[in-house]
Amino acid sequence: MFTGLVEEIGVVAELNPHDETGGTSLTISLPESSKLLEGAQLGDSISINGVCLTATHINVQNAVPSFRVGIAPETLRLTNLGELKKESNVNLERAVRADTRMGGHFVQGHVDTTAEIVNVREDGNALTFRFSPKSLDVLKYIVFKGYVALDGTSLTVTQVNDTEGWFEVMLIAYTQEKVVVAQKKAGESVNVEVDVLAKYAEKSMAGYLGTQSEILVKPILEEMVQNLVAQAMGGHSQ
Repeated sequence: MFTGLVEEIGVVAELNPHDETGGTSLTISLPESSKLLEGAQLGDSISINGVCLTATHINVQNAVPSFRVGIAPETLRLTNLGELKKESNVNLERAVRADTRMGGHFVQGHVDTTAEIVNVREDGNALTFRFSPKSLDVLKYIVFKGYVALDGTSLTVTQVNDTEGWFEVMLIAYTQEKVVVAQKKAGESVNVEVDVLAKYAEKSMAGYLGTQSEILVKPILEEMVQNLVAQAMGGHSQ
């Protein structure tokens, strides 16, 4: 489990499609001052651009710390990790501990789909990004002022258009310096994970409403999520 608050931006040192195991591995290097790997052990979960992956090698002895993860074929099909190149920047977050302050929202690191950046617009010192998801089915879980994780970053939805198939988020100046989404341009992709609470709510309501669920669940779900967000979190920006 993660919070969607990026701890560090790492750099791809190597994406090896044919490693010693016969699979794909990804090596990430960190800034010399990074504390991300302090106390880390093999088998720990680390989110890379919103994808929960297992550390298979950790190197903290060199001046530049690094770690390696394996990537399953299914992960390559569902995410944008296969598009990474040497020197690509990636968002990093360690799995939460029991005593971690929950500053973002519950993020599993299980990507639902990818989305293409349609356009980027300036609004003062903020940036508004419009996204078109590859799978339009996820839009039923994305609501105005709800949460979505993009490349592992917890962000608030500022607009959504189910008919045209897009949604928008805004990055404030502070967030622009902390996450890789702000560095991306129109035509590039991001990993999308919708709020899992919306999925649980839909399933519960579907069981209750039966065959009428497709017609009745969506407006009820959207109102529930909007009310919960307004009451619990207020004006969360990242």
